[in-house]
Amino acid sequence: MKFKKYSSRLLILLLSCFFFACSLSKDIILSSYAQKQQIHEIINMLQPSLDKGDRLSSFQLYLLSASYIGIRNYNMALATTDLMQKQIDGGDRRLVGSDLTIYPQILRGSVYLDQGEFQKAIQEGNLAFKLLHEAGRDKSGFYTSQLINIYDILGVAHALAGNVAEAQKIAQSLQNVRITIMNGPEKYSALARIYMALKEYDHALTAIKNPNAKVTGAITAFYDQTFQEIPNRFILSKSLYETGYIKEAKEGYDQLLGHPQIEQIGGIYWIVLLDRAKIALAEGQRRVAEDMLKKAADVIEKQRSSINSEAGRIGFVGDKQTVYAELTALLINDGRYADAFAYVERAKARALVDLLASQKNINPHGGQTEQIKTTLVELKKAENDLTVVAQIQDQSGQIKTRSIVLALKKDLQEKAPELATLVSVTTPATAEIQSKIKDDETLLEYYCAGKDWYVFILTGKTIAAQKLPSADMEKNIDALRKTIATRNMPEFNQSSRTLYRQIFALAAPSIKTKKLIIVPHGSLHYLPFAALSDGNDYLIDSFSIRMLPSASILNFLTERTKQAGRGALIFGNPKLDDPKYDLKFAQDEALAIGRIIPESKVLLRSEASKTNLQNFGSNYSIIHLAVHGVFDLDKPLNSALLLAADSNNDGLLRAGDLYNLSLRTDLVTLSACETALGKVATGDDVVGFTRGFLYAGARSLISSLWQVDDEATRDLMVNFYTNLSKMSKDEALRQAQLQAKKQYPHPYYWAAFLLTGSAM
Repeated sequence: MKFKKYSSRLLILLLSCFFFACSLSKDIILSSYAQKQQIHEIINMLQPSLDKGDRLSSFQLYLLSASYIGIRNYNMALATTDLMQKQIDGGDRRLVGSDLTIYPQILRGSVYLDQGEFQKAIQEGNLAFKLLHEAGRDKSGFYTSQLINIYDILGVAHALAGNVAEAQKIAQSLQNVRITIMNGPEKYSALARIYMALKEYDHALTAIKNPNAKVTGAITAFYDQTFQEIPNRFILSKSLYETGYIKEAKEGYDQLLGHPQIEQIGGIYWIVLLDRAKIALAEGQRRVAEDMLKKAADVIEKQRSSINSEAGRIGFVGDKQTVYAELTALLINDGRYADAFAYVERAKARALVDLLASQKNINPHGGQTEQIKTTLVELKKAENDLTVVAQIQDQSGQIKTRSIVLALKKDLQEKAPELATLVSVTTPATAEIQSKIKDDETLLEYYCAGKDWYVFILTGKTIAAQKLPSADMEKNIDALRKTIATRNMPEFNQSSRTLYRQIFALAAPSIKTKKLIIVPHGSLHYLPFAALSDGNDYLIDSFSIRMLPSASILNFLTERTKQAGRGALIFGNPKLDDPKYDLKFAQDEALAIGRIIPESKVLLRSEASKTNLQNFGSNYSIIHLAVHGVFDLDKPLNSALLLAADSNNDGLLRAGDLYNLSLRTDLVTLSACETALGKVATGDDVVGFTRGFLYAGARSLISSLWQVDDEATRDLMVNFYTNLSKMSKDEALRQAQLQAKKQYPHPYYWAAFLLTGSAM
């Protein structure tokens, strides 16, 4: 199998071995394979020797590692690079006309780029740059090629990490690098990747179409001219598309879709399908567009972790949620509401899978724990095997691996259905979700598709959808939250009425029940629905409200049995060694609730620790945490509740910890600051701690949207728990909020709290 343009960053090194006639026949054969892009042959020749314990030279290890990168087998690439590093450290670093010292850093940087670990790639690139300018290496005949390699890694990594100014600076430095006929292709391909990562598509197009980027003359012998490598063809087609050359882009995308290996490169394949579907839509070919978008969604969902495996190779990371948004909009416009709703749920499931992709510890619940863990290990290995690019003659092996993945996912779905939703997209049918909605409930699910907003209105028997007036939606939500902070009632009422008209008024005529289930999306996670006003009444005056992170979670909430009669574990005012974090009324709140709920255990100050929560949490029906919360907007799983530290724990109960926690709890109340908020982005419906606590075993969760008033919260919580013995959770919270509204009219004091999960 030929791999087109075996990465121009390696070409100079390979040519040196060829033209200077390597003394060892094995290296001559290897160089021949490399020049012909036969990288599977390199692996088949070298790996058995390595497995037998034979010593390979640093150059041979270099070829082997680079070949593994070429087929996207990153574990083997890194392991081989580590061996190469040891030999270089031992003195085996010379090759005819070159020095191999910096190549472990270049190889690692390439791997980290492909895996989307941009900071690691930057670290490797910086070290390579430093090593290149030590010990006279900048006098080497291969200095220019090595410098281009380093700029390539650093420029793309900085751009994709959001360091725009640094990436532009590196691109300018690369522009100034003087080249020979040998360096032209690698320089302009590198520039194109950097500009692609910066989304400066006009510059990317100029670079990729530069005459010096084309392989000419004698060295064309080392390239397959029938088709450029897939990443470079994608860069060209994408740049054409983004700069308005639609006809040319369409031709390029069709060539890519016709390539026999495109399906193995998922990180490019789904983007090509998405853009090609957009072209088809513009041409009025709705059925063609729908088929391509559905295929793109299927490609995205094949892998458990995010598809980042071509990020550095193409200098482009796409928003996978765009596929679902385009498809949802198309289906809604065709009036196919049930199908559109199903894809919205798949989008939310995909967002969850992406967020948890790096989560190492997710505890299987229920029985068969060891079997489930074995299934997870096998699934991860099989999915990793699918990312490896196989030879054409090995395509049957890929088909077999896909069958194994499907079988393992089915096995996981049967043994641990809720865990399966965290590691793969396994959403139920719309009718199945509707069957979980009670007769006295209406479910409103919101979805943002690009600039457009939609609401789905579901009962047990009906489904409808409305496109919402979305102008200035985020701006209006931000304005409302600011008026909450200033407690300016006239301004709040104006913002509240505006948002009522935008997100609720169109759905209102279809709502015939007094109970609402609301599934927010994007910026709506920041919104206190209870405080939306029609000009006369707030929603809380007419409806009891509960929230869900996705409608699919209804399946798991109804399967759990209510745990009654086991009292409450109550934490109040943990000792945090900083007076500004003291919560006097939180301590009073904890003691008051302890008197309301029989068989309660109240832990204050130093006893309100993470260790005690882990030790005692599963013994109680209710867990009440009157504590502070802190939030990491870039890494939601690092958001944490601040509990007391001890010799066993630092006191931080992180959102990520919850997926390895086992609770048998009817209700968790987070009477803390902003515990329902986390990073809100398109498709990110895993907000704060809500999904984590639900997975850990809580049937319901109460959390807050902003930094609540300490005294008002105490009163509201006391009323809530008093009500809880007489009514459902959603109604108990509603009545507590209505009581608080009488004493504190401004929504700041009562609208922050949300019930998520089960109402019973």
